[in-house]
Amino acid sequence: MTQATINENLIRDVVQEVLTQLRGGAAGTGPASRAPVAMGTVPSPTPPAPGGHRWGIFENVNEAVAAAKTAQAELAERTIATRAEIVQIIRDVVLSRIEELGKMELDETKIGRLDHKYDKLKLIAQNVSGTEFLKSEAYSGDQGLTVVEYAPYGVIGAVTPVTHVVPTICCNALQMIAAGNSVVINPHPGGIRTAVYVTRLWNQAIYEKVGIDNLICLMEKPTLETANAIFSHPDIRMLCVTGGAAVARAAMASKKKAVVAGPGNPPVVVDETADIDRAAEKIIKGAAYDNNLLCVAEKQVFAVCGIFDRLMDAMARHGGYRLTREQMDALGRKAFVNEEGPQGAHLVLNRDLVGRDPQVLGAAIGLTIPAGTQLLYGETDAGHVFVQHEQMMPVVPFVRCRDVDEAIQLAKESEHGFGHTAIMHSMNVANLTKMGRVMNTTLYFKNGATNEGEGFISYSIATPTGEGPTSPLTFTRVRRCIMIGNLRIV
Repeated sequence: MTQATINENLIRDVVQEVLTQLRGGAAGTGPASRAPVAMGTVPSPTPPAPGGHRWGIFENVNEAVAAAKTAQAELAERTIATRAEIVQIIRDVVLSRIEELGKMELDETKIGRLDHKYDKLKLIAQNVSGTEFLKSEAYSGDQGLTVVEYAPYGVIGAVTPVTHVVPTICCNALQMIAAGNSVVINPHPGGIRTAVYVTRLWNQAIYEKVGIDNLICLMEKPTLETANAIFSHPDIRMLCVTGGAAVARAAMASKKKAVVAGPGNPPVVVDETADIDRAAEKIIKGAAYDNNLLCVAEKQVFAVCGIFDRLMDAMARHGGYRLTREQMDALGRKAFVNEEGPQGAHLVLNRDLVGRDPQVLGAAIGLTIPAGTQLLYGETDAGHVFVQHEQMMPVVPFVRCRDVDEAIQLAKESEHGFGHTAIMHSMNVANLTKMGRVMNTTLYFKNGATNEGEGFISYSIATPTGEGPTSPLTFTRVRRCIMIGNLRIV
């Protein structure tokens, strides 16, 4: 097998896993299937607007990349202030249409919660970092002056998921353009109408105020072929992809620089020193957010036996609905199914239950869940499917542990070395420290929910490639300008 064939297969692994995610394929639960992907309903081709404008919407990858390359060249001739203006334009489009975009995304994808769709859009538009991150550095000494600056890559290729259609595209566009790049996106077909609509709005608004079109380009009919063409196109200088374990492996094996937001399965540990009511409240706040679609959200809980029953009772007081062991087992059988693939049978998520409300999950096993329930939960053993596989639905398994050491060890095993996110509730500094060292995750939350905390936010958490939460600096090249013997004025 030639290197070219290997690279092509790797690229197809990346694309297949992302595009089949939540359409009968695994979401970080096993190897990607190579079966044909159902693309779903996509919009009719967009005719050029008066003046020949496509407003970023293309069917042909070569045309999209050429348009993005031209747009990036125009941007490179403008000032940092122009980039800041474009960033604000993107923000303003979202802020002025939060209800419209949130409802459109939920109506199309059928996953998540409308109130949290609104919240995510507002958070992204107001808090994703922009040009303020692009601060130059200088070193002055006896030998002269060195200035370090952050330059754009050029045109970036991206694959985005169905779980957060507008937030992911918006976050990527804000950061990449702030850094001076343009982007060509192969979006998940399950959210294509929303993606096309918002991309057109952004490009129109940018052109009207700044005079540059096609900084954000998007494939109108995303397929394996269009994604493969983006990944291999010579004018694409960098990749930014989101998906499961196969995505991470394949993208990192490609010849292009890749920022990879890989899989996660975030565990929670609660020890005997924790504030139990606060822990329950925060677990529900994080795990119920947008029906547990976020990769950082609490997925499984390991609690020491001394406080286990108190924690389970507290969960009910804060909006949880407790299932029996038998009901958790029954729901697990509904939530995951075995599917045959080229590498054998593997578990895949049931598309009909991902991101759905607790009432829908309950109905799947014959239960009527009260209105207002935020989260389903119940006791299981450590080998349960909900413990070992990322479920992306509002149900959380709880595992009883003899002590904090066992809880931390089981948490580490359930995270599978993804290095993504871990959470602990404790008032014991030594235990908090031990958990952080053992887990070695990119994100580590202590005594809070995973949708809380200080610092800039991002919808791409690049754990396999090490960048962590992306910022504009993620999408830049470091350049040094060195003057020897002059320009030091002191």
